[in-house]
Amino acid sequence: MKVENGIRILAGTMVLISLLLTVYVSHHFVWFTVFIGLNLIQSGFTGFCPPRKLLLKLGLKE
Repeated sequence: MKVENGIRILAGTMVLISLLLTVYVSHHFVWFTVFIGLNLIQSGFTGFCPPRKLLLKLGLKE
């Protein structure tokens, strides 16, 4: 699996977890979803994605 695919899978998983936490725990978890969205937007503009280094260390291919 490539890093780009791993980032998409990670982001999608985090959004779904955030949605479940918002529905079942507290409506304040919607801010976690906002954070994920803003991180995706900034990485689109800057090319910097914090989880990328972690995924590379885990052995995903460039």
